[in-house]
Amino acid sequence: MNKRYFLISVDTEGDDQWSWTPGKEITTENARCLPRFQELCESFGFKPTYLTNYEMCRDERFVKYMKPKAQHGLCEIGMHLHAWNCPPDYQLYSSKEIKAGQCPYLVEYPTEIMEQKIKTMTDLLANTFDNSVVTHRAGRWAMDDRYYEILEKYGYKADCSVTPGVDWRNCEGFVDGSVGSNYINESEKPHFVGGIMEIPMTVRHLRKLSAPKTGSFREFLGRIHGYISGKHEIWLRPNGKNIEDMMYLVDRCFKSGDEYIMFMIHSSELMPGGSWRFDTDEKIEKLYGDIEKLFAYVSSKYTGITIGE
Repeated sequence: MNKRYFLISVDTEGDDQWSWTPGKEITTENARCLPRFQELCESFGFKPTYLTNYEMCRDERFVKYMKPKAQHGLCEIGMHLHAWNCPPDYQLYSSKEIKAGQCPYLVEYPTEIMEQKIKTMTDLLANTFDNSVVTHRAGRWAMDDRYYEILEKYGYKADCSVTPGVDWRNCEGFVDGSVGSNYINESEKPHFVGGIMEIPMTVRHLRKLSAPKTGSFREFLGRIHGYISGKHEIWLRPNGKNIEDMMYLVDRCFKSGDEYIMFMIHSSELMPGGSWRFDTDEKIEKLYGDIEKLFAYVSSKYTGITIGE
């Protein structure tokens, strides 16, 4: 049997970007919480890819800890671009009231500004970690043809921004009328876009009936509807209450012969209060319990590699 691969992607970014609005300070306290996650990955022989954005690349704690880890092949540093705080500055115009988390997509900027921001991040990461950068994930999952072309120009080999079957057009950008990418018809399999290999995030729409977590009749009806309609969306991404779904997804992907599965989490979700979802110490401990259970299950079926590998 061919090997099956387990990819771990970490969107490595500032604290609680879901509540960020223009002008608000971006902090990086979650950097101090990443060693625990890295050590857990190492205990299973897994090698995470830290898709790193501008503020985290400038955090001395993160760099000091992760640089030797990357140099010893225990993790990978990739690029994650948040257009709203990566130089150069460029003022987009919007006539609407900007809500928390409604940050600009990189694809909203003129092509020359897109390229300058990508070059800034590529050079900063390469110089900081003394290594070439070949993997990428877009901020807020938004890609277009220009984006792929620029990534290829700057030496990138792989992207993991596509979320198959997910339509982000209900997520507004900054500019009037701007919305997210539509991946409804995107393939779940790796494929090339020009010279870039697109390695989609593991998201599936599967029929699955399970007991409701809250005991509410409304949630139970929702799960029945999801089973009948076949539209139960399952991500390999922990949310504090989906360990059974994630393990079910692992099984389905394995039985389908998929050559890899990709887990994802945000770095800030590993810190109490770094996200709305995991805002207490107790929720962080529950998160780690779920991750450890998932990793133990995956380790019997998959071999851990970085996205670049």
